Amino acid sequence: MRSLKTLALVGGLAAAVTLSACADQNAPAPAPVAPTGPTLLFSYEALTFKSLGLDENKAQYPERAAFTEQVRDTELPKILELLKLPADQVQTEVTPGGYELHTNASLQSAFETDPDTATRLAAALGYTFRQWSVLVTDFTPEGQGNTAFAVVTFKDHAPTGPEAQAFYEHAASVNKGLGGGYTAFGHDLFFLNIADSTGKAYSGLDDATFVAELTKAAGSFTQTPVSVTRSGRVDARFVENDWAKAKTGQDYAKILGRDLTRKLTQLRREHDKALRAFGAEHGWK
Repeated sequence: MRSLKTLALVGGLAAAVTLSACADQNAPAPAPVAPTGPTLLFSYEALTFKSLGLDENKAQYPERAAFTEQVRDTELPKILELLKLPADQVQTEVTPGGYELHTNASLQSAFETDPDTATRLAAALGYTFRQWSVLVTDFTPEGQGNTAFAVVTFKDHAPTGPEAQAFYEHAASVNKGLGGGYTAFGHDLFFLNIADSTGKAYSGLDDATFVAELTKAAGSFTQTPVSVTRSGRVDARFVENDWAKAKTGQDYAKILGRDLTRKLTQLRREHDKALRAFGAEHGWK
């Protein structure tokens, strides 16, 4: 199976190559399938601590990753089934991901689809896992997208969660505008200079400064050799729910419709139960 990073950066999936990594190598190749859209990357988490009475500070990264893998393997397929999406075409990895100076185990799902289906999938993920937002990124229009990005590469190894966090904190110390977030794939940390609906970057930095400051941070990081290996532009957007105001996930529910929301509510209850049980087992209370 090709890495998720590779899937996210190509213009589209060749269906006969990517859909059956574990299939019989002697079986006839499937007939080509017309692509439905670009390969999009969905970035989200499956851990919600405060709303369930769990102490985030007691959860070590390996434990967070273990639960997140459990969600990927047992809960994500149920969401895809409700949406009538082919699970074998949605490839998902568990990777370190940063948000507001915290690194967590995150889920990264690559799927070739159209914008409307992408919005529904993002809303379903956000609703079930109580996410304030799900980031949807299209890496294919590099150079012409709405969002600048830069990649910091660890030279000698793929960083662990704590190592990625160490660089993340260092970058934010160089310029607080770099503390918004990142996503790790293998040796690489992707930093996106995402803007709000008015076009103003959340970082407070213009794109050139964003890349320059990240390059400065990479050059001054002393723990292990890292460098900015490439930069460009992608299309990125959030699908969101303001849980402070929409306490039951109404923003997502407007996208999903009543029947699907009702079915996902049951999955959310099952998710909450599983997270509480895992938290109790590992002393997160």
